Amino acid sequence: MNTFSPGFQGRTHRFEGRLPPGQYPTEDFPVLSAGPTPNVPTDSWTFSVVTEDGTARDWSWEQMKALPQEEPEVDIHCVTRWSKFGTRWQGVPFDAFLDDVETAADFVMAESYGGYTTNLPLEDLQDGKAWLVHTYDGYPLSPEHGGPARLLVPHLYFWKSAKWVRRIRMMPDDDPGFWESVGYHNYGDPWREQRGWSD
Repeated sequence: MNTFSPGFQGRTHRFEGRLPPGQYPTEDFPVLSAGPTPNVPTDSWTFSVVTEDGTARDWSWEQMKALPQEEPEVDIHCVTRWSKFGTRWQGVPFDAFLDDVETAADFVMAESYGGYTTNLPLEDLQDGKAWLVHTYDGYPLSPEHGGPARLLVPHLYFWKSAKWVRRIRMMPDDDPGFWESVGYHNYGDPWREQRGWSD
């Protein structure tokens, strides 16, 4: 797989101010996963938000698609050092799932079909900073990229945008997820190069 598509070299100035330190631009969309790709049919897919006291709100695929939809166009940054500019998605702003949710939690754990987990501060899912997306570049999100639906948190390294997400669980205290428990940074800000524990 080419790091740079033909003609890309010499044009990185187009993205001045958009490329975090230590990253390189790519027009590819590399596939990186912690395990096998789950196959989740949309007719059995569900998504839940669970508060710290165990109260759950659930959405079927049809209910999720009936929620307000947005089409964010964002840059994404992988901890393996590639950045992809102007990616186009469609999905539900995460604020829509938090309407009427009563919680005192400051943190969440994103839990995926297949067992993957990643932790985030709740505030990083609020105020238009995150989405549950089901469409990429005009097409249904492919399984290898997290379909049928994934979390999109573009201001953090992309491992925080959990593929195949099925539940967000509120936590009063922060706990590490899959990659965080083996040495990845707990927060993952690409502009501060927060790749590992010591960064």
